Amino acid sequence: MKAMVMDRAGEPLQLRDLPVPEPNEEELLLNVQSCGICRTDLHVIDGDLDDPKLPLVLGHQIVGTVRETGRNVTNYKVGDKVGVPWLGHTCGECEFCRSGRENLCDRARFTGYDMNGGFAEYATANVRFCFPVPDDYPAVQAAPLLCAGLIGYRSLRKTGDAQTLGFYGFGSAAHILTQVALYQNREVYAFTRPGDKKGQQFARSLGAAWAGGSETLPPRQLDAAIIFAPVGKLVPQSLKAIKKGGKVVCAGIHMSDIPGFPYRDLWGERSVESVANLTRQDGVDFMQLAPRIPVESRVETYALREANKALDDLREGNFNGSAVLEIG
Repeated sequence: MKAMVMDRAGEPLQLRDLPVPEPNEEELLLNVQSCGICRTDLHVIDGDLDDPKLPLVLGHQIVGTVRETGRNVTNYKVGDKVGVPWLGHTCGECEFCRSGRENLCDRARFTGYDMNGGFAEYATANVRFCFPVPDDYPAVQAAPLLCAGLIGYRSLRKTGDAQTLGFYGFGSAAHILTQVALYQNREVYAFTRPGDKKGQQFARSLGAAWAGGSETLPPRQLDAAIIFAPVGKLVPQSLKAIKKGGKVVCAGIHMSDIPGFPYRDLWGERSVESVANLTRQDGVDFMQLAPRIPVESRVETYALREANKALDDLREGNFNGSAVLEIG
């Protein structure tokens, strides 16, 4: 099979021929149709997330059809369409797993980081961490839901019943979550890189009530804010934008250091919280909700061999929405 392989941090991926992997008794072998490209992939390549499996096939927003099932698999059959997210395995025994917080499992393993992912023609995945994808939901549309959508959805849940929401960093996750928030009758205020008029227009075209640069304050105070951009200085900036009792949710797996800020910006029972990974229940809930809205991912598609270009375009902000490798 063809695969894009990472040999070490800081170097381009290499197109290689690899053996088709064999599923164990708890796994599915998938013929990959598409795989979303995520900022987490950049963090792995750039060395921000250390100690990945090497050599490594990146990619943790996989949509594929079942080619083969392990002998203990009973809930999927050959030909079924499934999605595979970032969280690929948990121990099921620790205090976090036993209390419904498997996203915090200390022995968790992650797709496209601890195990090979979907920048390839075939991939294996533990059946417990696969989600059904409707047959009529296009694979390139579904792929961004499996990380950008899922982590965004978990972040959105953290805001409770907040009605006015600020999204800092208007990329793959924010453009998906804007559709969810509007479906839930919330109001979205979008914050882009300073001067990104194209990104601001994109946000308004999706229904954002307001869009501006991340260095500015919105025209009204917000109930909550979600930071998708991996920029620590946005934490004190977003605290200035929310009401007393409001919450700032940091959605990224990696963020630059948060600078110091005066206590008065936090005072008034404002809070800051992070989001780590996802649970399978998040996946089940969101993958049922998204087609019902329906969420329409704005995608820029690339061939498998163009993965390095897609990653560079993501780094440079050369497109709106999500980047997806179209493989099968």
